[in-house]
Amino acid sequence: MSEIITVHLDQKPIYDIVIEKDFSQLGTAFSRLNVTGRKICIVTDSNVGPLYAKAVQEVLETTGNQIFVYTFAAGEESKNLNTVQDLYEFLIENHFDRKDMLAALGGGVVGDLTGFTAATYLRGISFIQIPTSLLAQVDSSIGGKTGVDFRAYKNMVGAFHQPKLVYMNMSTLLSLDTRLFNSGFGEIIKHGLIKDAAYYRWLQNNAAKIQAKDYDALEQMIAGSCNIKREVVELDPTEQGDRALLNFGHTLGHAIEKLMNFQLYHGECVVLGMIAALNISVTRGHITQAEYDDAIQMFKDYAFPTNVTGISIDDVIRVSKSDKKMEANQIKFILLKQIGNAYIDRTVTDDEMKRSLTDIIR
Repeated sequence: MSEIITVHLDQKPIYDIVIEKDFSQLGTAFSRLNVTGRKICIVTDSNVGPLYAKAVQEVLETTGNQIFVYTFAAGEESKNLNTVQDLYEFLIENHFDRKDMLAALGGGVVGDLTGFTAATYLRGISFIQIPTSLLAQVDSSIGGKTGVDFRAYKNMVGAFHQPKLVYMNMSTLLSLDTRLFNSGFGEIIKHGLIKDAAYYRWLQNNAAKIQAKDYDALEQMIAGSCNIKREVVELDPTEQGDRALLNFGHTLGHAIEKLMNFQLYHGECVVLGMIAALNISVTRGHITQAEYDDAIQMFKDYAFPTNVTGISIDDVIRVSKSDKKMEANQIKFILLKQIGNAYIDRTVTDDEMKRSLTDIIR
C-alpha cells in the first residue's frame, strides 16, 4: 500500500506527499532529497514524541545524517513565539546551519510551529512534514502555510514556506482517541463541499468504513483530500485568490475556537463555522434546504457537535473581525454557489452572521 502525490509550483515538482501504512519507507522517501552528512532536528510534542520519535529517529539515522530530537509541551497554548525562541536556542546551541533541516513530527500545532521556525531560522532552512493526526495529514501539512498564535490572536504571525517532503504513516491514526480522530473530518468534508461534489458523496456513502479505520477507505479518503488541497495550492500558493476558498467555515470557526479557549478541536470549530456559512448559502438561494439538512446529517454521522453553549453570538462576530482573513475592514467570507462550488463574498452583513449563528450558539 503506497500512494505518492507530487505538488507542483510554477509547473515544477516541488515535493512529494507519500502515504504509507508505517514508517518503513520514510528513509527511502527522504533519501530522494539527496541530503547526507547534515543535522536534522525532529521537532515533536509531549504527546507524539513518546510514541514515534524514536522510530523516526532510527529510520532517519540510516540516511547518513545526525539526528536530534526537540520536544515541547503539547497543546495550542505552546504554539507561540516563546516556543519558537526556545527552539531557536536549541538549534543555535547545536550549531545548526543553513543546510541542516527540521522534521515536524506531530499534528497541526507541531507542523505549523516547525514550519515557521524553519522559515525564519537563519532566514530560512529546509524542513519536512511527518503529520500524525488526520487533520494535519489532509490539511495543515500541505501547502506551506506556517505560523504561530500571537497573544490572543490565532495564526497571526506566519510565513509561506514549502516543505521538502510530506510523509504520512496512516497507522499513527490508530493511536488517536475517537474525538481527535473525528475532528480531522471537518477539513475533509470541507474539501468536498468547496471543490468536489463527487468526493463529498463518497464521504457520505463510506462513513461507516472510514469510522472503522479501514485502511483502504482511509487511503482513498486521504489521497482524495490531499489532491483537492494540492490543486488549490498549485493554482494559488500564497493565497492571493482562490486559495482563500480553503477558509470555508474558518472565519466564524476561529472566533468560536478562541472564545471557547480551545476546549473544542479545530475541526469541530470549523464544522460550526461551516454550518453558519451553509445557512447563509441557503438564505441567499444558492443551495437548497434539503442540501443543508443533508450536510448537517453528515456532520452528525462523523460525530461532530452542531451547537455550543457558554459564548455569545455578538462576541463571535466581534472576534471574527480581528481574524487575519479581514481585508480592508471587510470579512472575506466563503459561501457555496452549490455543493462542490465555493466562492469568496465580501458582502456578508452582521445581521446575516447573527441569524446564521442562532441555532449554533445556545
